[in-house]
Amino acid sequence: MAARPGIFVSLRVRNYRYFAGGQVVSLIGTWMQRIAQDWLVLNLSHSSPIALGVASALQFTPTMLFSLWGGVLADRYDKRRLLLLTQAGMGLCALALGLLDVSALAQLWHVYLLCFLLGCFSALDTPTRQAFASELVGREHMSNAVGLNSMTFNTARIVGPSIAGLLIAAIGTGWVFLLNAASFVAVIGGLAAMDPAKLFRSTRLPRARGQLREGLRYVAGRPVLICVLALVFLVSTLGINFFLTLPLLARNVFHGGPESYGVLTTVVAVGSLLGAAVGARRVGRPRLRVVLGAALALGVLETAAGLMPTVATTAVLLVPTGVATLVFTNAANSSVQLSIAPVMRGRVMGLYMLLFLGGTPIGAPLLGLLGEKLGGRAPTVFGGAASVVAALVVWLVLRVVLRRRTVEPGPHAPQPDPS
Repeated sequence: MAARPGIFVSLRVRNYRYFAGGQVVSLIGTWMQRIAQDWLVLNLSHSSPIALGVASALQFTPTMLFSLWGGVLADRYDKRRLLLLTQAGMGLCALALGLLDVSALAQLWHVYLLCFLLGCFSALDTPTRQAFASELVGREHMSNAVGLNSMTFNTARIVGPSIAGLLIAAIGTGWVFLLNAASFVAVIGGLAAMDPAKLFRSTRLPRARGQLREGLRYVAGRPVLICVLALVFLVSTLGINFFLTLPLLARNVFHGGPESYGVLTTVVAVGSLLGAAVGARRVGRPRLRVVLGAALALGVLETAAGLMPTVATTAVLLVPTGVATLVFTNAANSSVQLSIAPVMRGRVMGLYMLLFLGGTPIGAPLLGLLGEKLGGRAPTVFGGAASVVAALVVWLVLRVVLRRRTVEPGPHAPQPDPS
């Protein structure tokens, strides 16, 4: 029997090492900014959950507007060069917010505006970065690369909030934004240092009319893929909203400061890192039972975490919640990427990221309103319960779809494994 590939097999690829190294530094800065931005909004708005929801909605609304076109651009143009442009844009947003804050000029509308601009760059960056994974390591190691990307992301989620909580208390939020702006030098340097000749490039899509509609038709003809995408939308919109639910628990329920928020964010990240490690060890396309089971477990655990009486008991339960979250997102991401034609990858991943992040403008204000009217626990409990319902409904729909034998392989690539 063949030996199972190591968990770090993708790091044998030089270009991937440059990418991952830059991402570690930049993502630590990004998570520091995430904590500082939330805290700045709460300070400027006198602890308003609705203001926090509005800021999040503005940051993710561009995903709803532009991520599909970002996927088209990823299929048409050099992905590495696109990432150089988008990363530079996000760094400038962080620099502007930092300068406003340290000079004591920051107002709530400044934060709202820069959240929106950051979201515009992110809407183009995210589908391109998702599709770029296959060009870094090829199809053979794609599942491993997706898992390692998640490990990188969640390592940053552990380190970033911990540093941010201390820095916010010591020197304020403005310097955190400036440190994040500096961190983008690492990821831009990593992209610039890559050897383009050693990328596993997919066929470049020639410029033509109707390519966005072509991508949507491609997805529409694959019912199992539609079910996975629907589940991703529902769970991410209502369940994976820790950036909103955790500060409300820390500040409005347990009456803590930025350190408490940092602790809750960190324990979720610890669990997420463990879940990402599980995903990185997977070989081949994940089964749908993993996607569905992880979504169900996430919902149950999140609901229970929202009902815990203390910060400590909440933190304990947030660790397995983080595991379930990353097992779900990794399995869903890999099952989609490995079931589609390479020429469609940018457009399909643009749709994937639209559904994964684009529901935030809907979910964040709704959960913020629930927190305002029903208390700080309500968003967490409601989000978890909604994830449970979504997983059960999609499971029932999939049973009907498969029983009727309407799922057939597409002309380019197989559907996700329904077993």
